[in-house]
Amino acid sequence: MAESNFVDYVKIYCRSGKGGRGSSHFRREKYIPKGGPDGGDGGRGGHVYLQGNRNYWTLLHLKYERHIMATNGENGGAKRSTGKDGEDRIIEVPCGTVVYDADTGEFICDVTKDGERVMLLKGGRGGLGNFNFKTSTNQAPRYAQPGEPALERRVILQLKLLADVGLVGFPNAGKSTLLSVVSAAKPKIANYPFTTLEPNLGIVSYRDNRSFVMADIPGIIEGASEGKGLGLRFLRHIERNSLLLFMIPADTDDIRKEYEILHNELVKYNPELLDKRRVLAITKSDMLDEELIEALSQDLPEGIPFVFISSITGLGITELKDLLWKELNEESFHEAERIVHKNIDINSLEFEDEEDEYVFPIDEDEEDPDEEYEAYWDDDAEDDRK
Repeated sequence: MAESNFVDYVKIYCRSGKGGRGSSHFRREKYIPKGGPDGGDGGRGGHVYLQGNRNYWTLLHLKYERHIMATNGENGGAKRSTGKDGEDRIIEVPCGTVVYDADTGEFICDVTKDGERVMLLKGGRGGLGNFNFKTSTNQAPRYAQPGEPALERRVILQLKLLADVGLVGFPNAGKSTLLSVVSAAKPKIANYPFTTLEPNLGIVSYRDNRSFVMADIPGIIEGASEGKGLGLRFLRHIERNSLLLFMIPADTDDIRKEYEILHNELVKYNPELLDKRRVLAITKSDMLDEELIEALSQDLPEGIPFVFISSITGLGITELKDLLWKELNEESFHEAERIVHKNIDINSLEFEDEEDEYVFPIDEDEEDPDEEYEAYWDDDAEDDRK
């Protein structure tokens, strides 16, 4: 994976901006000996947002920028001048990115649409200037509010590919070969296990200029839900697929048993996958005659649509496309697209280094020793400031 540009999870450190402090300034002008308080409010700190961008397909750009920090709000000034707000930081991520807390593994949010924006950390509010505390009994307040502190958080971003059809099968089941035949994708194909080390997407053309997206997921073996093989590394991508296409070679000793192993691994990983629609494709069927195909059809899993195909000779490819399109357009189909994200085990993920463990100190403003600050927030004086 070190040579690949496909990065589907990364840990980053985020920090919002600190709110600027309010000013405790007094009006000083010629011939106005008692001008009164005119200290302005501090500006708010910058927010940290996540935004979906359909032009990204990997989290590679965040692998080398793992410290995202918004700027602080500026302090208030004289003549009721409000400090400048801090600059927001927008983290652009591919559609299908899920965010988890890096310390607890708790699910935070999900970004699935292009242009969708989610606030990850809110900037601190700016402090109120002493002008806001002027009353009939306290006409010369010599105090103001400090800005709210910045918020910081370590998060894990995981990419779960968005596709209509996901290919599920053991290594060397013919998944990459099928994708190369029905689409313009060029995945690596070789006669040894785990040829595919990263998911591949392809656009499958259908009749009347229609199309759907197919995803080639690296091979699954028994025990993948416990971390064996490529394990949890790529099982997460199957959660995003609307329809699962199970692929089992025709020369398998027991097709039903192999299907049950694959199905059980998916359910162990996430029980929500049980609600997804499934289709079974028996690959490498060019070695079978009609009699064998009829015999094998009698022992296939019940209730699952199936088709015998051969990516080499083109046997059953058209029938497979028709079946997939029919299943994708079932009336009850979209009910299964809903995904419930569970919390993750952060110990199951490996990171190349831990440089992001460094905690950046939050810069503190040099306070004027002649100024005093309120240690609380007066919501009445704030007048619903944002």
